[in-house]
Amino acid sequence: MSKTSRISGFYKRTLTERANLVAEWAGLNAQERLALFGGLPADQANHMIENVIGIYALPMGIATNFQINQRDYLIPMVIEEPSVVAAVSNAARLFRAGGGFTTSSDEPVMIGQIQVLDVNDLETAAQAVLAQRDYLLTEADSVGGSIVKRGGGARDIEVRTFPETSIGPMLVVHLLYDCRDAMGANAINTAVEHIAPHIESITGGRVNLRILSNLTDHRKARVEGMIPAAELATDTLDGAAVAHSIVEAGVFAAVDPYRATTHNKGIMNGIDAVIIATGNDWRAIEAGAHAYAAREGAYTSLSRWWQDDDGNLHGSLEMPLSVGIVGGATRVHPAAQVAMKILNVQSAGELAEVIAAVGLAQNLAAIKALATEGIQRGHMSMHARQLAVAAGASSDLVSRIVQTMIEEGNIRLERAKALVQELSQ
Repeated sequence: MSKTSRISGFYKRTLTERANLVAEWAGLNAQERLALFGGLPADQANHMIENVIGIYALPMGIATNFQINQRDYLIPMVIEEPSVVAAVSNAARLFRAGGGFTTSSDEPVMIGQIQVLDVNDLETAAQAVLAQRDYLLTEADSVGGSIVKRGGGARDIEVRTFPETSIGPMLVVHLLYDCRDAMGANAINTAVEHIAPHIESITGGRVNLRILSNLTDHRKARVEGMIPAAELATDTLDGAAVAHSIVEAGVFAAVDPYRATTHNKGIMNGIDAVIIATGNDWRAIEAGAHAYAAREGAYTSLSRWWQDDDGNLHGSLEMPLSVGIVGGATRVHPAAQVAMKILNVQSAGELAEVIAAVGLAQNLAAIKALATEGIQRGHMSMHARQLAVAAGASSDLVSRIVQTMIEEGNIRLERAKALVQELSQ
């Protein structure tokens, strides 16, 4: 019998019960179970970055209900913002009613850039580089190491010319590089640094920067899903009306960069949380996502929403997602290793597709709340819980304080402190 991520009442279980259930799902051993709470050992942290003085911990939650390409996933998410994990789990349940998510991804091709200056004739230099394409690809592969052995490596050479800049004419050479299951930054940087002297010799110019690009538009992931209209119905609105309101919200984000920025932030709430959980570079993903959102000259939404003839809601998302399942913190951080075991993905492409599905689900959760009850209703209950804890409430008092503040409509730290003092006495 296949495992299911449709776990009713998961949020109602104790922390220990949830951890045990996930450990059983993923087949975690005793050491891996400890990593869920022990996280990163101090001596290991000391070797990861410079000037270490401690370890900063964040909660790891599990998003349930995800069905992607007919397979069920439990999704580890590391995030400090309340309501995100609960909201994305609920959104995944809605998509599940429509058959789950369908995803795909490009080959894991990244871009390495070489900036060439002091070139006498840009077009002649560009053509000279292209004429030496095979030679340059061979040279790039000569330092490719394990990635080349696994079938990756240099794939193509592109050239871009900038005749007029504030520093004079500029030629930019792109090395397209297949990173296989690695994110690939180190491999690409090594390759472009190796071929830079050859580029100088070919063009007669001077190479300045040699570095990867985080706009990885050759390495995109995409996801699509459908929600039956009936699943969206509320106490006051039928499902088709809710779907239409979500479509209207999507168009708002498509045409207005002020709204698109917040719209895409909601998408990244889900995406970043999985990126961090798996030890990948969330800053690179953020940079690439927002650059891609502005690729046509105006900042717009990363997702699209529409209705079919039956009123059902459809959503899609496409964006660059350069993630790896080997190397980096993914293979160093014990909790990241556990997150990868829970996901049980077999390739970097599969991980990117899972992350894209989380992004679309998170987007739905946010705009559905906005289009119906408003964003604050569900969020404020979690905010009230945070305030109760910040006010010093013991575990047995947190729920009572939260309920009191919500009933009073007075969700403030001062009120939480007053209730802690009152109830403690």
